[in-house]
Amino acid sequence: MLLKSGDLPDTLPLFPLPGALLLPHARLPLQVFEPRFLQLLEDCLKTRHRLIGMIQPRGGAQAGRLNDVGCAGRLTAFTETDDGRYMITLTGISRFRVLREVPGFTPYRRAEIDWADFSADLRRAEPDEGFARAPFLALLRRFFDAMGLSTDWDTLKDAEDELLIDSLAMLLPLSPEDKQALLEAATLRERRETLETLIEFALRSGGGDEVLQ
Repeated sequence: MLLKSGDLPDTLPLFPLPGALLLPHARLPLQVFEPRFLQLLEDCLKTRHRLIGMIQPRGGAQAGRLNDVGCAGRLTAFTETDDGRYMITLTGISRFRVLREVPGFTPYRRAEIDWADFSADLRRAEPDEGFARAPFLALLRRFFDAMGLSTDWDTLKDAEDELLIDSLAMLLPLSPEDKQALLEAATLRERRETLETLIEFALRSGGGDEVLQ
């Protein structure tokens, strides 16, 4: 189901989760077990668009405040375990800006949102014309070595620009604040440049605990 701007709802159920980054066109697997989010999932399945708003809390999980920008994901896969948990996959549709939270009787949070700033998310990402892949992968290899991480370098070398950059943005062990900066990057090129800056900073600072979630 391809969503268009006219199909997007004015309100979304919110799934606040620090350090969890969803980007347009990318996929995020999640394990759902808290009663309030099980109810969210049940309600989501009753809607036509099946959208959930992934968003990070501002200042830590217990702070209560949310960041202004999140990303809506469409529920595209789910399975139920024997103990009542759900393993789900959200496919990123578009980022959104929170206008105000909506009061109500649901156990989960909901918000009135605005899509206008992110209309380009509904289209395929523009290519990153300035992307020099070889130097980027060399920088990434240094980061992986410093962090003790491993990956399939042949797969990274052959991946499309958007898939490569967005997968790294979602999966690398970066702080919630860094993840939010990557989410709010306006274009694929800006996200790649932000990612490079974060990696370079981590390497200069010794690749220590400050980059870990």
